[in-house]
Amino acid sequence: MIVAGNLLVPSGLHECSLRPGTIRVVDGLIQQIQWDEISEHADFGGEGFLITPGFIDAHVHLPQFDLIGAHGMPLLRWLMEATFPAEAKWADVDYAKEMTGRVAKQLIGHGTTGIAAYATVHHQSAIAAIEILRSFGMHGLVGQVLMDREAPSEICRPATQLIDEAAVLQERFPTGNDSGARPLSAAVTPRFAIACTEELLIGAGRIAEQYQCFVQSHLAETQAECDLVGQLFDGRSYVSVYQDAGLLNERSIYGHGIHLSASDLTEMSESRAVIAHCPTANSFLRSGIMNRHERCEAGVRVAIGSDIGAGYHRSMVRVAAALIEAAAMIGDEFPTAAQAWHCITAGNANVLGLSEVGSIQVGHSADLVVARPNIAWLAGGADPLSMAMWAWDDRWIEEVVIRGRPSLTLS
Repeated sequence: MIVAGNLLVPSGLHECSLRPGTIRVVDGLIQQIQWDEISEHADFGGEGFLITPGFIDAHVHLPQFDLIGAHGMPLLRWLMEATFPAEAKWADVDYAKEMTGRVAKQLIGHGTTGIAAYATVHHQSAIAAIEILRSFGMHGLVGQVLMDREAPSEICRPATQLIDEAAVLQERFPTGNDSGARPLSAAVTPRFAIACTEELLIGAGRIAEQYQCFVQSHLAETQAECDLVGQLFDGRSYVSVYQDAGLLNERSIYGHGIHLSASDLTEMSESRAVIAHCPTANSFLRSGIMNRHERCEAGVRVAIGSDIGAGYHRSMVRVAAALIEAAAMIGDEFPTAAQAWHCITAGNANVLGLSEVGSIQVGHSADLVVARPNIAWLAGGADPLSMAMWAWDDRWIEEVVIRGRPSLTLS
């Protein structure tokens, strides 16, 4: 397969730039790149096309795609009235399978080829979701949600059962340490401290340590949530609760992280844990605006996620634009478009330990988004990457190649 156009490539430490090129794909991998030349005989792309790596979403909920737009409620009420009823439907494994297939097609259709995703508390449905996403070629992580309190009884489980099931998932879908394009794996996924007893959190920490796997959860999304954590855990800070349970390290990814103190940021920085910034969800639930610049200055690693279904954009390009917009609302230090493109490609891939994806390089998995902007993005007055981001239209996507396989025209 030959793919050609204006390639989005890493440039500097945390940004991207454009360079013309022609990519040869063999056996699912990028075998060769002819720089500064756009082939007239490409299978996909050509002059005027934008070719990006597949986008990576660092925080997304699979069962929440059907509740996008449940607006007007703060987080804890939204969970009880919208989210938990939707997740209860995953007790039916066939329903979970059907929905996961739909979600996979939506993600890939919007150019997303890698994820850090939440399933539900239902063990067999989580297994089914991982297997289906693997069949689509998706990269990344999926976790069975762990929660044993502060939720409807039908979606809570005993801590011992959940810990055992988390271990089973690690045996079946390990992270692995190979350098190839490894299959999507399981992550240990306590929903958030409010929904987990200390027994469950400590058990989750033991599993994460034993299997050296990724952890994902939520942190400090709203002030009311932080206050409740203090009540449930003897006045300890939210970050300390996770630290004490062994859930804070370089493989930990925490959604939101809005309401954090200076000492919290120090703990996050020293542990190398990651905050998955979710700008659209934060605005949708009126949770607050995360100060990304402050976290980066404190040495905290920051990724970016859609957080569907509180997040309302399935397109990671639109989420990246929201990242810029949120930062610009609270100060003069905000990412450029070149930096935001990096966030949704190589930046997120690095955070998820996906060394084989996220950038267009020889030897990497051939995960490519082939887009044809219908505007004068290369000859306009604005920077091309800025123009492409702010004017982005998902209808520009003509093909998404995942592990070397065209997923739209040949699906």
